[in-house]
Amino acid sequence: MAAGILQRYHGTRIFVDSVGVRPRETNGFAIAVMDEIGVDLTRHTPRSFEQLEDENFDVIVSLSPEAQHKAVDMTRTMHCEVLFWNTFDPSLAKGNREVKLDAYREVRDQLVRRILDQFPVPRMGQV
Repeated sequence: MAAGILQRYHGTRIFVDSVGVRPRETNGFAIAVMDEIGVDLTRHTPRSFEQLEDENFDVIVSLSPEAQHKAVDMTRTMHCEVLFWNTFDPSLAKGNREVKLDAYREVRDQLVRRILDQFPVPRMGQV
């Protein structure tokens, strides 16, 4: 969700990629709540940290303690800022469909706020 949000606000101004500790198909609830804000995740292809081992980045944002450890290990030999935004895993939410959707919406909205704070959208005329 974070990569989709960043791309929504910055388009091609910022290169964005997304990986998971245990890559799996994109969750249907994530697809639904991102669609509510105009972000299409249906074409997202899950990737693993191992697929990025030979890449370089300026900033990595990790959303779980396990991802944070992997990001720090992966970047030991590169100059890269690693941010940790401890984020609730909405797939752990219990309850009916609406309760689960609300959990995903809460995480989505939290990510929007964090992303816009860390990566503000330039105003017209600014680059």
